[in-house]
Amino acid sequence: MKSFFILALTTLLIEGTIYQASAQNQPSPIEQPVTHPILPKINRPLSPLERRILRESLDQMNVEAQAQLNAGNEPEAFNIWYKELALRRYLGPNEEIPALGRVGAIAWNKDRTDDVRSFTERINTLQLDTETKGQLTPETLPIYAQAYQELHSLDDSLDIYQKMLANARQSGDQVVVEELLNKIGELHLSRFDYPNAAPVYEELLDIVQARSDSLKEGVYLQKLAEIYREMLQPGNSLKYKEELVENYLKNQRVQELPNLKISIGEDYEALKQPERASQSYQEAYSLAWSLLQFGTAGEALNKLAKLYENSQQYDLALQIYQELIKVQQRGYDYYGLMGTYDQMGEIYLIQKNLPLALDSFQKGLELARAISYKEEYFSNKIAQVNQQINLPK
Repeated sequence: MKSFFILALTTLLIEGTIYQASAQNQPSPIEQPVTHPILPKINRPLSPLERRILRESLDQMNVEAQAQLNAGNEPEAFNIWYKELALRRYLGPNEEIPALGRVGAIAWNKDRTDDVRSFTERINTLQLDTETKGQLTPETLPIYAQAYQELHSLDDSLDIYQKMLANARQSGDQVVVEELLNKIGELHLSRFDYPNAAPVYEELLDIVQARSDSLKEGVYLQKLAEIYREMLQPGNSLKYKEELVENYLKNQRVQELPNLKISIGEDYEALKQPERASQSYQEAYSLAWSLLQFGTAGEALNKLAKLYENSQQYDLALQIYQELIKVQQRGYDYYGLMGTYDQMGEIYLIQKNLPLALDSFQKGLELARAISYKEEYFSNKIAQVNQQINLPK
C-alpha cells in the first residue's frame, strides 16, 4: 500500500511538471496565427489600399471589444483585442505598439497581470529588433515611451526617456529637454525614488532660474523641498524653503507664507536649532493672524508652545497656550480649545499647581460635554486632581 501511494504521488508530480512546462511553452495569444480576408495569400507587403482596409477593420474590432467590456463580458472583449493586436503586426510597429499600450492600460486597470506582462514582453521584443536594425529613431522613441507608461513599465519608460533626453541635449532643443526632465522626474517620484528625482529637479531649477522664470522656479523649489524632506535631509529641505520664501514674496503669494514658515520651523527643530525654530513659528503666527488664517495661526502657536514645553520652559509655554486660546475662540475651534486646556492642565500638574490644573481640566470637560467627546477622560483627570488636593498635608 505504501509503495502504491509513493507511485501515485510521483506520477502526480511528473504530470504537474509536464503540464507546467507545457503551459510555459504555450505561445502568448498575441502570437497565435490569425487570418483576415484582406491578408495576401503570398508573403508580400500590403498595398496602401489593403493597409487602409485592414486598419478600418481593426478599429471596428476595437469598438466591438470595448462594447463587450462595457456589457460585462470581459473574456470575450480580450479575445477580440488579442485578435486585433495580432493583426496589427501587419501594419508595422508604429501602429502595433500604440495598440499594445491602449489595450495594456485596460488590462492594468482590470488587474490582468498576465496580459500586461505579455504586452510588455512583445514591446520589448519589438524594441530589441528595432535597435538591432538601427531603426530606433528619435521619431519612434515617443511611441515606445507612451506604451510603456500605459503598461506601467517604469524601468522601460525611463530607459526610453533617457534616450530621448540624450537626443534632445545633442540637438540643443532646450524646450524638449525641459519637458523630458519633467517626465523623468515624475516617474522617479511615482516610485518614491527621491535620490534619483532630486538631481532632475535641481537641473530643472537651474534651467528656469537662468531664464528668470520665477513662477516655474517656485514649482521646482517646492518639489525639491518636499523631496529632501522625504529623504530626511532637513538642511537641504530648509535651503530650498528659504529660497521659496523669497520667491513667494516676489510673486506676491503671501497667502502661502504662513504654512511655509511653519514648515521652516519644523526643519530648524529637526536641526536642533530651537531659537530659529521659535522665530519661524512666531513669524508664521503673525502672518497668519494678519491674513485671518486662524487655523494656521493656531497651528503656529501650538508648535511654538510645544517647542517651549519640550525644553521645559513651562511658563513660556503657558503664555503661548493662553494666546492660542484666543485664536481658537476666534476660529470656533472647540476641539482645539479642549486640547489646549488639556495641555495646560498637564503643565500645571508638572508645576504642582493643582488649583490651576483643576481649572484647566474643568474647562476642558465643559467643552467635552458640549461636543460629546472625551467626557470620561476629563472626568477622570478632575477626579485624579481632586484626589491629590484632598491628600493629607
